Parts: sequence; C-alpha cells; structure tokens
Amino acid sequence: MSELRSAQITQGVARAPHRSLLKADGITDEEMKRPLVAVFNSANDIIPGHRNLDKIGEAVKAGIYMAGGVPFEISTIGICDGIAMNHDGMHYSLVSREVIADSLECAVQGHAFDALVCIPNCDKIVPGMILGALRVNIPTVFVSGGPMLAGHQRGGCGPTTDLNTLFIGAGEVVAGTMSEEDLTYYENTACPTCGSCSGLFTANSMNCLCEALGIALPGNGTIPAVYSERIRLAKEAGMKVMELLEKDIKIGDIVTEAAIHNAMECDMAFGGSTNTVLHLTAIARGAGHPITMDDWEQASARTPHLVKIQPSGPRPLSDLYEVGGVPVVLGELDKLGLMDRSAMTVMGTMEEYLSYLREHCAGADGEVVRTKDNPFSPVGALKVLYGNIAPDGSIVKKSAVDPTMLTHKGPARVFESEEEACEAINGGKIRKGDVVVIRYEGPKGGPGMREMLTPTAAIVGMGLSDSVALITDGRFSGATKGPAIGHVSPEAAAGGPIALIEEGDMILVDIENGVLSLEISDEELARRKAAWQPPAPKHNHGVLAKYASMVSSADKGAYIA
Repeated sequence: MSELRSAQITQGVARAPHRSLLKADGITDEEMKRPLVAVFNSANDIIPGHRNLDKIGEAVKAGIYMAGGVPFEISTIGICDGIAMNHDGMHYSLVSREVIADSLECAVQGHAFDALVCIPNCDKIVPGMILGALRVNIPTVFVSGGPMLAGHQRGGCGPTTDLNTLFIGAGEVVAGTMSEEDLTYYENTACPTCGSCSGLFTANSMNCLCEALGIALPGNGTIPAVYSERIRLAKEAGMKVMELLEKDIKIGDIVTEAAIHNAMECDMAFGGSTNTVLHLTAIARGAGHPITMDDWEQASARTPHLVKIQPSGPRPLSDLYEVGGVPVVLGELDKLGLMDRSAMTVMGTMEEYLSYLREHCAGADGEVVRTKDNPFSPVGALKVLYGNIAPDGSIVKKSAVDPTMLTHKGPARVFESEEEACEAINGGKIRKGDVVVIRYEGPKGGPGMREMLTPTAAIVGMGLSDSVALITDGRFSGATKGPAIGHVSPEAAAGGPIALIEEGDMILVDIENGVLSLEISDEELARRKAAWQPPAPKHNHGVLAKYASMVSSADKGAYIA
C-alpha cells in the first residue's frame, strides 16, 4: 500500500484542526491511523430501487470495519426514470448523471479519501458514479441494491409482470383491449418489492455491466434486492475495497480498453437497454479509451445473442440469477474467444476470474442462457443504423423488434416533442404503416435527451408495434419494445437531418442491414438544410441551460468532459 491520501488530513502538527473536526465525528486517534473509505450512497425514499440502500450501506461499512478501514457514508441525488417519465421531470434524468459525477468528485477529493465503495442502483446513478470514480481514480468497488422481484398475473399463472406492463396497459385501456380494473390490478402488483425494475432495463443492464467491467463482485447485477445474499455481497464489497487498497489497484487500472471491450461483448450477448450504448460510450471517454458507433456495430456483428430477458423475452431478471447470473454469460463468451483475458477485475485478472467461474459455476443452462452453439441470434441484440437521417449513427434494440418489422417503409409523421406525439398516438391519429418522428429531444435540444417509453408503450398497447416504427434524437427506456430507433445523430437542435424531415416523406427502416434513410434526393435535402433555422433554446437558465451549452452528441455518449 502506498502512502495514504488521508494523511493530508490526519497526520502532522498542521493537521490538528482537521483531526479536531474528525473527532467531532466521533473518530478516535486509532481510527485516524487507518484508511478512510468513502461509502457513496444514493439511498432515498422516492426511488423504489433505493429504499433498501440504507441497509446496503450499513453492510458495506461493516465489511470495511472488519477489514481495518474507517467508513464514512456520503449521500448523492437520484432520479427514478419511471416516475420522471413523460413530463418535464424527464429533462433532468440524464442531466443528473453529470451532477452525480461532479458530486462524487467533489466529496471524495475534498476529504482526501483513500478508497471508495459506490452504492447505486438505478439508471443514471450507476454511470454517474462510474464517471465520478474514474476522475478521482482510487481503489473502488461497486455494489448495487439489486433488482425487485417480478409481479404475477391473477392466480399466479401466465407470464410475470413488471413496470412495462403498466405503460403498455395504459395504451391497451385506450385501445379498449384492457379494462381499467385489470390495469388497477397490475398497478397494485407489478412492482411488489423494493429494488430496480425486474426486467433487463437500464438499471439492471448497468449493474450487470459493472460485473463485466470488473468493478463489481459476481452477483452485483442479479441477486434480488430482498435476498439476504445481497447483504452478504455488500459486506464482501466493503472487505474487497480494502484488499484493492492494499494492492494499490485503482479503478483506472480496471476500466481499461480491455474491460470496455468485455462490457460491450456482454451487452450484445444479453440484449441490455439501448441506454447502455450512451453510458458505456461516456464511460469509455471518461476512462481515456474512447469508442465509436462503428465499434458498437463491430461488437454487434461478432457477438451472439445468448439471453432474452424482459422486454426482449418473457423472463424476469431473477431467472438469470437462478442459473448463475452474469458470470455464466461471460463464460460462454470466453468459449467463443470474445473475452479479453488481459483485463483486470476486482477478483484478479479476467483469466483468474474465468478460472474461478469454471470451478464454481455450472455453465449455460441452454434456456435462460443459451450456449455458444445455439444462440437466439448469431449477432448481437443491439444494432447500429446509419443513413442520411443518421449520418453519425442511431441505435435500436433489435432483439425486442417483431421479425416482421425488421424492414419497414412508411410515411413520416413528424412531431416536435414527445407530448405532441403522445397526443396523436392516444388520439388515434397514427395509422398502420406510419413512421413516427419525434425530434428536438436530443441532449441539447431536449435538453436532457428524454426517454420515450410512454409513446412507444402506447404504440405497443394499441396493437401497432408490428406496423409502426418510431425514430427520435431522444432515447428510450430499457423497457421499450418494438422498432424504436433512438440516439439519432446529429440531433435536430444541431441541424441534423432529422430536423429536415417533412410530414409524409417516405422513410426506410432496415434494421437487418443497418439503414435509416429518408427517401428524397441529395439536392432536396441540401435545399432544406440551407433553409433550416435553429430554434430558440427551450431553457435559458438553471441546470438545463448549462447542460445544453456543454453536452456532446449522443454518438459520443452525451458526455461532458
């Protein structure tokens, strides 16, 4: 172990005032000789995935104490994307990622901590903490609060239910295919416990990818929130960070180019949220190993799709837990030669980690996790699309698209905001064959790149997901199903071609071949570009205005350096 950073506040005559303040916290002279460890916790009372994080924090602190460290718990903000959905609050969700990163950097650097345990659980909080941790670059372990259990149909029969059941159900009520009584039943039962939402949506995708990145212990992404095993994992995380400190292994030593490669492979294999493309791209930039949309497309082309968890398939995330979790997926990818064994993890090298897996895991079960010889698809679950609408790329969760909609051509129905689109969809103004275009919802134009789960779920609920496509410079919830193409870059507010689409233009969506094309001549597109005028910013003060002035495009991770 190198000299402790905390010596800056605990050692020497000049640090008597600092020690006095620490003693006001109840810290003893003996404790001041030990490493000081930040426990960065996003516990709060509003996000269901964070209601149990007080218990996770206590367990982490116990593990740190057992291993000879002194923990200090620090809080940060969080936003529940489900609660923020489809109103002004969603403008703030992606913005919160940067606020969380900034707050971690400030708190850790301001108090000269020696090591760090991060306790996130939901959507933007996971990548926000990773970005902040990369900036301070000290020994770090992540441990999440875990996923909630899934809900059940009446009588316990049929497929499990989750939050997406409610978003789709609202559309079904409008379409007359579900009663309000049934919707109320799902409202009362679809989210039965604390924890992150039970499918492989953004929160659980990111918590699983923490394992693939090597910054979390096995089980981080899949052990249910209400299981005692989650508490034991938290204690182990507290002990593990002390081991990393002793070996002087920092998060920057773990989140290398090799680790980012492994996370991308895992993402393509299990078909996580399209938001992972945004977040991993930002994380790669924060780590100093930038990746591009072409890198994502290459990963998709070489990586088989091995897991279908809701919304891509019928299973809740707990099914993946029951068969061994993320390590089983990594093991199958290794058999294909797709894992970079040079990567470092909190468990040692990836090669050591894989050896551990072979000793302790049974391997792919063939159903929840397909084997390398029998994948759901020979290519990845996410697909990058290019074309004259998206010269810098766009993204779709191919695994959640009905096969009949992998190629679709239809007239553009153009909307300048999510609200306008929802009004049209719920008002019965969208017809079979249409391509819904929602623009000026990108990182700058939104600002904040709102998620579009409400309009996509309404399309599904009204029985149009096998006949209507949706494209946007905004983004989608991990729960989104159907031919929903997001992250269109450049965005409309930056003068991207999506701003030039006119009502009735024919649009080709060819997911198999990675094409998103507006069927007009280059000359006409140039004429429209010359006539385009940027709209006035939607916000001229506060955090949204600051964010819009600084944020990069979606293809670069909506990253703020």
